[in-house]
Amino acid sequence: MLEYEVWNVLHRRSCAQSHGEPARDLLERIDLLRLATPMLERALEPFGVPLRTLDALHLASLDYLRKERGWRIELATYDRRMADAAEAMGVPLLDLQVEPGTNGS
Repeated sequence: MLEYEVWNVLHRRSCAQSHGEPARDLLERIDLLRLATPMLERALEPFGVPLRTLDALHLASLDYLRKERGWRIELATYDRRMADAAEAMGVPLLDLQVEPGTNGS
């Protein structure tokens, strides 16, 4: 999903041409995880608060990595709804500092 998120932001901000190559280089250095059946099945279950589809997929993936692979993960998000769902799952949140006058996106 990271690859889709990165490209969506670049296109939304009209900077894919200027930032596309560095984004490609960065993405090539990251081990991307394929969405497996257990993650997709978990995304169909409730999270305690209503979530958008991609947020549910993100949290289902995070849940899988924590429970099945034993990874220690902190969630970085500006989205209050996603943060509430993560906290309900016992996922620690990374403290993101937002500069005054920005909306965090």
